Amino acid sequence: MPSPLKLVGAPASPYSRKMRAVLRYRHIPFDWVLQNSAESRRLPKPKVPVIPVIGFVDDDGECREVMTDSSPQIMRLEGMYDGRSLVPTDPVVAFVDTLLEDYADEWVTKMMYHYRWYHDEAIDKAGRMLPLQADLTVTDDQWLAAKDFITERQITRRALVGSTEENRPIIEDSYVRLLRLLDAHLHHHDHLFGPRPGRADFGLFGQLSQLTWWDPEAAAVAVRESSRTVVWVERMEDLSGLSVDGDEGWCDRDTIPATTLALLTEAGRTYAPFMLGNHAAFDGDDETMTCTIDGATYTQGRFGYQRKCLDWLRDDYQALTDVDRAAADALLAGTGCDRLFA
Repeated sequence: MPSPLKLVGAPASPYSRKMRAVLRYRHIPFDWVLQNSAESRRLPKPKVPVIPVIGFVDDDGECREVMTDSSPQIMRLEGMYDGRSLVPTDPVVAFVDTLLEDYADEWVTKMMYHYRWYHDEAIDKAGRMLPLQADLTVTDDQWLAAKDFITERQITRRALVGSTEENRPIIEDSYVRLLRLLDAHLHHHDHLFGPRPGRADFGLFGQLSQLTWWDPEAAAVAVRESSRTVVWVERMEDLSGLSVDGDEGWCDRDTIPATTLALLTEAGRTYAPFMLGNHAAFDGDDETMTCTIDGATYTQGRFGYQRKCLDWLRDDYQALTDVDRAAADALLAGTGCDRLFA
């Protein structure tokens, strides 16, 4: 057996929960290492100090290489480990899965950040809990100082990431719509592209692990709007016991559920104009990005990483064969996501 990977993360990190669930589902041996713990400090430092971090252990038991970013992590693991793949066998379905994963990672994450750092009860909970996740033995003075530091830092970043009073209706309405769309889907399906999960399932799970179970206001909305989604998130936490038969279990391009395709329309309504507006901000050398969502103006700081995400999606789109690209175009037509690849 290969040496277990090291997964450095935190319970309140949606991307950490995403990758922990991926490793459990894929039966990939790993050690869960808390961020800022003594064990994490013994590992090589990543170039960018973000979580989750995966450490790759050599045959001699030493970890000399680490990497960040959940989407590239997933695809690297696809090349390293056989069985229980997250990539649908139909390349068009795989492309749609990647697109919806990015919607989760880059737009649904705004819902998570907003509900954690905009509403008073959530702010108080996060401020109290986050400093304790790596070390329960900190003194009360250290704990309270860390609480004040984290809270102030995150609140001051709200406008940068889009959590403002002006953007609040856009973000909160999109959360309610997402819950209702998932509720309609879960009436008939366990996952987005068949009886086995793909990348988008885990992308949504990561953000919803916080929204539906951790942050008070968002969790109350979730229970009210879609109890099925709340329970689905709990199940997604550990799918190690889910039976998977080789490459079987995926839908193909002609049998994608209508309720999954409805998520593309929701992504086209919010995520697509945001991604295009962010990309345009770099083209125009603007420090802030602006777009129109549901007839309202959405503004925040521009982000270079999200510009890269759109470029990567466009690379994936161009990598499709002509026949597959035409099929993808037919699925995206009229959803709003088609604008990403015009």
